Amino acid sequence: MSTPPDAPASPLGLDSLPPPEMALKAEQVGLAKASMSFTKTFTLAVLAGAFIALGAVFCTTVTTGAVALPYGVGRLLGGLAFCLGLILVIVAGAELFTGNALIVMAWAGGRVSTVRLLRNWLIVYLGNLAGSLGTVALVLAGGQYAMAGGAVGLNALNLAQAKCSLEFVPALALGLLCNALVCLAVWLCFSARTLGDRVAAIVFPITAFVACGFEHSVANMYFIPAGLGVKALAGQDFWRAIGRAPADFPLLTWSNFLLANLLPVTLGNIIGGAVLVGLAYWFVFLRGRARDRQS
Repeated sequence: MSTPPDAPASPLGLDSLPPPEMALKAEQVGLAKASMSFTKTFTLAVLAGAFIALGAVFCTTVTTGAVALPYGVGRLLGGLAFCLGLILVIVAGAELFTGNALIVMAWAGGRVSTVRLLRNWLIVYLGNLAGSLGTVALVLAGGQYAMAGGAVGLNALNLAQAKCSLEFVPALALGLLCNALVCLAVWLCFSARTLGDRVAAIVFPITAFVACGFEHSVANMYFIPAGLGVKALAGQDFWRAIGRAPADFPLLTWSNFLLANLLPVTLGNIIGGAVLVGLAYWFVFLRGRARDRQS
């Protein structure tokens, strides 16, 4: 028999939190995040960028050669591998721009000012970018792209070019769908009591967004620069091994990365996480509390 949603937690405190208590916890977490110092916020954001990039490296490696598998199976494997990134962010502790869209729950209730909300988003976004690009540099320096006879690098190039080929509206919509799932994963983690709960809450939403081809701004801070790095730095031996040339990836440019992908995907991520998840749950569970505080 399932436990009623509003039933009290067990004496041992092992029951998951019900949604109203999850909303209160989300509000408290948002207030704490918005109140952190610049140094702590930026450092944790750099770590989050690196963690998500590691998930992207894992995903790129696992999906190399997956063309021999049915389409859905290959996407599923990539999604499962990418879960590493958010598991590290949530369990190890780090500041991720897309997850921090849920700070709007504290903002909507008047606990966090607009300036503090935007300050957190900006610092975390830049820190995530720094961590992602640092990971790109290490992966390129290690020559990981040359593994499997260059097939890993070819996969990185194909992934990056596909992302740079998106039109603005599809990229926006895919970003919206992506961060709705990411923030739902974070939201589910607010109910968790144990490490196993958190991991289980993360796996399905994150696997789903990767398998469905949705767009994550911080992940793309790794995926696209990694492809750009391979295109710019790989030697002739690599290109001969894969039977391709840099000219075969004309859409893979820094301008397409920033304007055709990162800009619309970031906007979509904000809408999907802050509006469709954060404000929706604030409206359902916290709106009355905010009105009581004002009265």
